[in-house]
Amino acid sequence: MSDSHTDRLSATAARPFTIELSDQVLDDLRLRLSHTRLAPDIANEDWSYGVRGSYLDDLVRYWRDGFDWRAQERKMNEFPHFRTTIDGLPIHFVHVRGKGPDPTPLVLTHGWPWTFWDFHKLIGPLADPVSYGGAAEDSFDVVIPSLPGFGFSNPLKRAGLTIWQVADIWVTLMRDVLGYKRFGAHGGDYGVMVTAQLGHKFPEHLIGLHFAPRPLPLHVWNTDRPWAEVFSGTLPDGVGERATFIEYERRKVGHLVAHVLNPQTLAYALHDSPAGLAAWLLERRRSWSDCHGDVETVFTRDELLTSFTIYWATESFVHTARLYHDNARYGWQPSHERRPVVEAPTAVTLFRNDLPPGAKMDWMSSYFNLQAVTESPTGGHFAAAEEPDRVVEDIRTFFRGRH
Repeated sequence: MSDSHTDRLSATAARPFTIELSDQVLDDLRLRLSHTRLAPDIANEDWSYGVRGSYLDDLVRYWRDGFDWRAQERKMNEFPHFRTTIDGLPIHFVHVRGKGPDPTPLVLTHGWPWTFWDFHKLIGPLADPVSYGGAAEDSFDVVIPSLPGFGFSNPLKRAGLTIWQVADIWVTLMRDVLGYKRFGAHGGDYGVMVTAQLGHKFPEHLIGLHFAPRPLPLHVWNTDRPWAEVFSGTLPDGVGERATFIEYERRKVGHLVAHVLNPQTLAYALHDSPAGLAAWLLERRRSWSDCHGDVETVFTRDELLTSFTIYWATESFVHTARLYHDNARYGWQPSHERRPVVEAPTAVTLFRNDLPPGAKMDWMSSYFNLQAVTESPTGGHFAAAEEPDRVVEDIRTFFRGRH
C-alpha cells in the first residue's frame, strides 16, 4: 500500500519463532499411522486409478517408524523464523539478511500443496551468494512467508480470504513490519497470483517481479468453471493435440473440483487420516513434478514427509482447500484500468514441462511490463524445489542493478 492509502492493515511487531511440534502431536500422529486402514487397490501398478497402494503403504510405514521430524525441525530452525499478526491473521515468515554491500529485499511466495520450505534451497544462494560461487553484489534479504492458513500461519479463524488479498498483507509485512520501502517479489503456483497482484496494485513499491514455473492472468478464477481454466485454458482443436491435452489435464486438475465445490467435506477425511492426507498431497507431487512417474527422483521421502507433517501438525488442509472455494466465489477485481495490467518490471522463467501442450505465452508481453523471459527444459510445477540453481540464477540476473 502507498502511504497515501488510509486503509492500511494493522500489524504487530515481529517476534522470533521456533518450530517445535509437541511430543503429544507427534505421538498422536504415530498412533494414527499405526492404525492406518488402506483401501483395497487392484490393478493399479501404473497409478491410473490414483496413488498406488503399495507405495503409500511403504511411505506410511516409513513415516511411522523411520522419519525423523526432529532432524527436519533442526534444519528449519537454522534459519531465523518470526511471527506477526496482520489484519488479525497470524503470519509466519523466514527472514534472512543478505551478506553483501546492498542486499535487495525479496519476498518469495509459495503455493499449494507447497509450504514455505519448498524455497529453502534458494535461501543460501540468494542471501549469501559468495558462499555459493556468486558475487556479493547479488545478495538479497530473503523473506519467505507462509500463506495465511498454511503451515505456521495458523490458526486461521475467518473465512472469505482470497489469494489476491494476500498482496495487501505482504505489503504490510514488507513495509510496516520489516521497514522496506521497496522490494522485489518471486512467486510459484498460488505465489504467481500474489506476486502479480503486488505488481498490479502496488507497482510503486515493487522493484521487480519474477515468476516460475509460469505466470497466470489475475482474472483466471473469474469463471463459473475454474477447474477448466486455471491449469488448462482453451482445449485445442486438433485431434492429436486434444489427446495430449486431455492427458495433461488429467494430471493437473483432479483436485480442483473438490477444492472449489466441496472443500469442507474433503477436509473432514484428510483432517482425520494422515495416510489420506499423504495420498492427496503425494499425488500432486508425483503428477506435477518432472519425475517421469518416480516421485523420489525429485523429492526424497524425508522432503515429502516434512511437507506432509507440516500440513498435518498445523491442521492446515481445510484452510488451504477453502482458499480455492473463496477465490472462485469472490473472484479478482482490478484496482485500475491502466495497461499493462501488471506495471512492475517483470521477468519469467518458463518451465515448459508445466505448460499445457501447445500453450502460447505471447499474451505475457502485453499483460506485464515484461523485461525478460528464459526457459528451463527440465523441472516441473515445483520450480524452485526442482531446479533451484536455475531459479536462483534468473533471479540474480533480473534484479542485478535494480534498486
